[in-house]
Amino acid sequence: MKRLFLSLMAVCLIAPGPVFADTPTEQIQETLRQVKTIVNGSASGSEADRRELLKQALMPRFDWVDMAKQALGRHWHSVPDRQYEFVAAFAEFLGNSYVGQIGSYKDEKVLFMRERIDNNLAQVETKIVPSTGAPTAVNYRLRHTQGEWKIYDVVVEDISIVANYRSQFSRILTTGSFDELLKRLREKKSDAGS
Repeated sequence: MKRLFLSLMAVCLIAPGPVFADTPTEQIQETLRQVKTIVNGSASGSEADRRELLKQALMPRFDWVDMAKQALGRHWHSVPDRQYEFVAAFAEFLGNSYVGQIGSYKDEKVLFMRERIDNNLAQVETKIVPSTGAPTAVNYRLRHTQGEWKIYDVVVEDISIVANYRSQFSRILTTGSFDELLKRLREKKSDAGS
């Protein structure tokens, strides 16, 4: 699980920069450079300022509505009046979790292996290579929307983030309420953001 979590943090290294890039890989590479600048301390300011810069860079790269909808699965339609409340909690939870851990990726290398595009869908296959240890396969699934490629899922060593959260959320909702799920996300968000 620790390896999965560390690999998922690599998602944070692919934030949107200026939309000069045309392909999914080019957009990821451009935003990787932007985030590395922040992580490596070229951006001045306090740690809180740096975290805010990272959040501003990272959050727009993802299609949070689609990710939240997929993660909630069959339960999405059972809460039509609260879907956007869930999207906000889910995005804040994941964003804070990853921004809080990004510093550990200072010495990691990202190798871009292959890009596949099929109409408005794409997959960018990468390997995260640590200074010691085995590389980790991280594949980004993207959708072209409003002139840019947005991530709607990340697959780490053949494990989908969306499928992983869908399984966890389904277990919670089988025995608990939607309010309980939101409460757990918000509590974890608070823990990650501190």
